[in-house]
Amino acid sequence: MFNNYKPMNHPLTNNYRLLLSYVLFWGVISITNIILQVFWYNVPLIYSLLDTGTNYVLYPLLGSSIWYSIRYNSLEEVSAGRLILFHFIAASILCAIWIYISFAIYKPFITEENSFLENGLPSKIFAGYLMYAIYLIFFYAVNYYQSLKEKIKKEAEYKTLLREAELQALKSQINPHFLFNSLNSISSLTVSDPEKAQEMVINLSTFMRYSLTHEQKEMVTFARELENIKLYLGIEKVRFGKKLNTEFVIDTNCLEAEIPNMILQPLFENAIKYGVYETTEQVTIKTICQCEGNILKITIVNDYDANSLQRKGEGIGLRNIRKRMQIIYSQPDLIKITDMKTSFEVQLIIPQKQPMS
Repeated sequence: MFNNYKPMNHPLTNNYRLLLSYVLFWGVISITNIILQVFWYNVPLIYSLLDTGTNYVLYPLLGSSIWYSIRYNSLEEVSAGRLILFHFIAASILCAIWIYISFAIYKPFITEENSFLENGLPSKIFAGYLMYAIYLIFFYAVNYYQSLKEKIKKEAEYKTLLREAELQALKSQINPHFLFNSLNSISSLTVSDPEKAQEMVINLSTFMRYSLTHEQKEMVTFARELENIKLYLGIEKVRFGKKLNTEFVIDTNCLEAEIPNMILQPLFENAIKYGVYETTEQVTIKTICQCEGNILKITIVNDYDANSLQRKGEGIGLRNIRKRMQIIYSQPDLIKITDMKTSFEVQLIIPQKQPMS
């Protein structure tokens, strides 16, 4: 609810632009009033200055205190009757103070020949209540605006936290899945090839260190992510040997492009799972990276045995990537998947802030 927010600082002292506008507004009103009284109604300058000073200088000073009368009197938290009664009493007190000070200022200048200052009491009382109502509307509007800004700010912060939490949840589903497969491979290698098992443990620890280091950082350079992918493929190379072949066709201009961290690893894991794992023949995983203006295109192509049993639908890795890309870039279809019967192609389209040459 907008009115639950009660700013501590007065808007005129907290916002110098608003304060300047406030001073300029009453300054223009004051000058206009003096000109009209002196040149149109032939009021002596001294009396016009007194009248203007009490109406358009003194009241704006006193009226700024109305802000404090609305701070703890929300339109939604206080009944209408109680609110009207409170502001009527507050307006009466403020008008009494204003009129008393005004006539204290007038007194030395009031003479029998002059009735301009003395006879304006009824209109001054009416003006006092009217000005109070105007100030009340103004400050309630300011309070509403500040509350709305604060609400929008808090909602933006909440959405950011929610987005980060969702991204972390998606990434947390990937690492245990990969770790489980790697540990199974190491377990098998400890019997058949202890040296390869040791090599795989070292590579795995380096890979996981990268994952933990960049856990809190959403974006990394493509060059850094590529190093990590080559490390991952090195781990799997120990596992599959000559069955796994890799090729890289990388445009060097793309190396400094920014991409979400750990976004590529599930794609290679998917290629190995449905390509290398399902066949006895050598499978090549080819990685192509191209820059087109402010778009980075990463294409991963892997062979697969069309006769082997293939699971339908997307695995957890592809689903997570699709969701992460949607959350980060707020664009659909940034991942394209093409089954060419003997090979499988996945293309990531990653927008960049600046064009890449």
